[in-house]
Amino acid sequence: MAHKVMDPDSLNANVKKTVYAVRGELYLRASELQKEGKKIIFTNVGNPHALGQKPLTFPRQVMALCQAPFLMDDPHVGLLFPSDAIARAKKYLAMNTGGVGAYSDSRGVPGVRQEVADFILERDGHPSDPETIFLTDGASKGVQQVLNALIRNEKDGILVPIPQYPLYSATITLLGGTLVPYYLSEEANWGLDVTELRKSIIAARRKGITVRGLVFINPGNPTGQCLSETNLRDLIELCIKERLVLMADEVYQQNIYQDERPFISAKKVLMDMGRPTSSALELISFHSVSKGFVGECGQRGGYFEMTNFHPQTVDELYKVASISLSPNVNGQILMGLMVKPPRPGDVSYPLYAAESQAILKSLRARAHIMTDGFNDCQNIVCNFTEGAMYSFPQVKLPKAAISAAQKAGKTPDVFYCLRLLEATGISTVPGSGFGQKDGTFHIRTTILPAEKDMPKIMESFKKFNEDFMRQFADSNTITSRL
Repeated sequence: MAHKVMDPDSLNANVKKTVYAVRGELYLRASELQKEGKKIIFTNVGNPHALGQKPLTFPRQVMALCQAPFLMDDPHVGLLFPSDAIARAKKYLAMNTGGVGAYSDSRGVPGVRQEVADFILERDGHPSDPETIFLTDGASKGVQQVLNALIRNEKDGILVPIPQYPLYSATITLLGGTLVPYYLSEEANWGLDVTELRKSIIAARRKGITVRGLVFINPGNPTGQCLSETNLRDLIELCIKERLVLMADEVYQQNIYQDERPFISAKKVLMDMGRPTSSALELISFHSVSKGFVGECGQRGGYFEMTNFHPQTVDELYKVASISLSPNVNGQILMGLMVKPPRPGDVSYPLYAAESQAILKSLRARAHIMTDGFNDCQNIVCNFTEGAMYSFPQVKLPKAAISAAQKAGKTPDVFYCLRLLEATGISTVPGSGFGQKDGTFHIRTTILPAEKDMPKIMESFKKFNEDFMRQFADSNTITSRL
């Protein structure tokens, strides 16, 4: 066969080094089994609608009218759509000449960016400039755009929490930068320790790495912890002192399942600190329509807000965004609908409030069911999912299982997850895909399966785990429930 220009050996080395565990070996095997007729429960990715969460009615009504504006020419349209949905659809279509089928400004439709700015003002009590807001095809695209501007070469490092969402490790690798890990403390409910952060910075600099940015995820993915205001103040002060860009991944801000630590944005904490601190930190905040009670992953709507950046830096990111011409307009409109939902007094408010509150109430219940279920299993311990939509239990694997994994050419947690998949159809992600301390093994699963199905799923998991631990039991195996 003739040599191909894009033979695997000739590809960009960074492409070949990039790993994305959420859609890795486990997912591929699960897809194969599904094709063979096995029922698969895809808990590997935070994809609410794929696991049965129903779309909110009002956003979909507005989206339907934006997609098919001729429906509004029908004199009977009011019999099918509420008046406030019709009004919002007309408003969005007027914002972008040509409607959803036309390109928008490369930063996004100005009217939608204004709605995002209004949302931030209402949430934080501090103003936001729509000219520093970029609408993106999901938060992931925004993260990629920012990292692309921040990373110059392999000597540039980005601090990333471990465990981390592999978007960050994959993108940093693809761009040729260096991931600088800082470890969260599992023993302290995945708490953040600024002392450990400083140690990571010092260690990286000793290796000749220029640390340029720090990522945090609040609420955490995959760990589910919620940061306190004190945590955020410490991060802000550290980044100012060390001259770091702070990247605030806040896409799960609606997903809170406890009352002790409600979500508070990094932008609010920064601004509340007052000058000169409030103007000293370069902060980029990310949000998405994919999570929360909206859960519209496939619509690909997101934004990032740039705070305290040089205007020319904003212009440079605008230039790069222009290469793609426009983020998808449907995702932009859905973002507008998320940040500006129906209000009390609107025709659609009662239904919207009932639907959204029911989803959040059920997610809170599922967080408890899953955490309790894992902690009732042999050799498994799991911190409570305070927020986001994942559990990240630690699995105490017997030495015999670790040896069997090595013989099979698998890392021990991959070995465990593959056995789980084959036995139960539950598709998870091994902790090694997110990073974990040496000698520990975890799995990540979403809390998204339907609440009515959750007890049966956890029962299935518990039976598998008991069989697995029995099969690989040895004299050093912990047999008590932790």
